[in-house]
Amino acid sequence: MKQHTKIYMKHFGYGIEDFIGCEVCGNKAVDIHHIDCRGMGGSQDKDTIKNLMAMCRMCHEKYGDKKEYTKLLKQTHERFIDIYGKIY
Repeated sequence: MKQHTKIYMKHFGYGIEDFIGCEVCGNKAVDIHHIDCRGMGGSQDKDTIKNLMAMCRMCHEKYGDKKEYTKLLKQTHERFIDIYGKIY
């Protein structure tokens, strides 16, 4: 399991067998997405809960790593954190 996935799961208290819903559509998440992706510049420290969101494959392909959706993903993730967990 990748380090950023472990960080996400620990923050929200998920276990390996838990259902993790896509933060965009609610379907089963299969990826922990970096909102500000590591390959597009910016800070080297991208593995923070503020930058990690669970996504299903369809939403990840549609919205992930596309600059025009970065603001939408940040807003969606901030609402998710407000409801389900605090940023440490």
